[in-house]
Amino acid sequence: MHDESSTEPVDVSDPRLSRFEIVKEGARRDEIEIVTYESQFHGTDSKAEKRVVRNIALLFLIAGVGGFAFLGFYIWWPWRFELGETMSDYYTPLLGISLAVSLFGVGFGILAWAKKLLPHEVSIQQRHNDPSPSDEQLITGQTILFVGDELGQGVQRRPLLKGAIAIGMAPIGLAAAAPLIGGLIENPHKDDPPIMFSTGFNKANNGGNVVRLTRDDGSPIRPEDVSTGGQMTVFPGIPGGATNEWADSPTLLIHLRPDDAALTRENADADRRNNGSMWGDYVAYSKICTHAGCPASLYEQQTNRLLCPCHQSQFMITRNAQPIFGPATRRLPMLPLGVDEEGYFVAKSDYKDTVGPDFWERP
Repeated sequence: MHDESSTEPVDVSDPRLSRFEIVKEGARRDEIEIVTYESQFHGTDSKAEKRVVRNIALLFLIAGVGGFAFLGFYIWWPWRFELGETMSDYYTPLLGISLAVSLFGVGFGILAWAKKLLPHEVSIQQRHNDPSPSDEQLITGQTILFVGDELGQGVQRRPLLKGAIAIGMAPIGLAAAAPLIGGLIENPHKDDPPIMFSTGFNKANNGGNVVRLTRDDGSPIRPEDVSTGGQMTVFPGIPGGATNEWADSPTLLIHLRPDDAALTRENADADRRNNGSMWGDYVAYSKICTHAGCPASLYEQQTNRLLCPCHQSQFMITRNAQPIFGPATRRLPMLPLGVDEEGYFVAKSDYKDTVGPDFWERP
């Protein structure tokens, strides 16, 4: 359709005006000349138009398939935290690929719609900086509604697009809600014992028996093996205890000097979680820094500080390993110590605090 601009003022409140005529008047007041506004196709429901509609519908259908695939992978893919090469390794990539296909389908569908299906318009505008009166606000509103009408009529006149949009967009909405709802329904810690809340020192990993503290070669440790003021990295005495299979279990066993041990025991016994966790002058803390998981293994005997070399967090050993410097905000968990009938160190129980970097589900 070719329109000529008019210099005669138009009353935009006139009910006889069509929405497009109001849009034209708004364009004229903004010194915009609509040179061309016409369909990109000759006639209605032409072969070319139907071909474009089919292509756009296909893009939305691809988006729908990607969205449903995302939901399927999220709900039914057998995912759990496991070491080694397992089916769980493909969980996150499949979620990313399926969601990317869905979003790209919607994005290209919208672009194709705007480029190939909407009416072709050529307008020329002269710039101006005058403030907009109330009439201009009405015109702007009518312009927005006119664009909505054009889109709505295009969908109503093309049932294939209507169905494709519904099938394509609904799964994306479900995909956005799935992680929020699924996180409330699915228990990520259903293992027994829960893998994120237990280490190799859990009795369940040793047939219900207490777990010995061992060196990296699996040999057990007696109290006399650690000199006063010394320390030793220990591991759970279970199969693979010193391997990556139990990477959350390395522990620093420290033999404190008597005065330091007395202060440490006083503070530990005053804490309900660490009460009774020391044995003699010995204390054991997780070696996994609570900031980013680095090995907090630099022991300063004179100051009773434990340092993490990665980001300089420091923990005070005599005060339940509370952080006193650096980015760490949570103390290192203390391992309850005991000695079995053969005189070897054992863990009376697993850690009572979550090991490793802090996260919102910790008890």
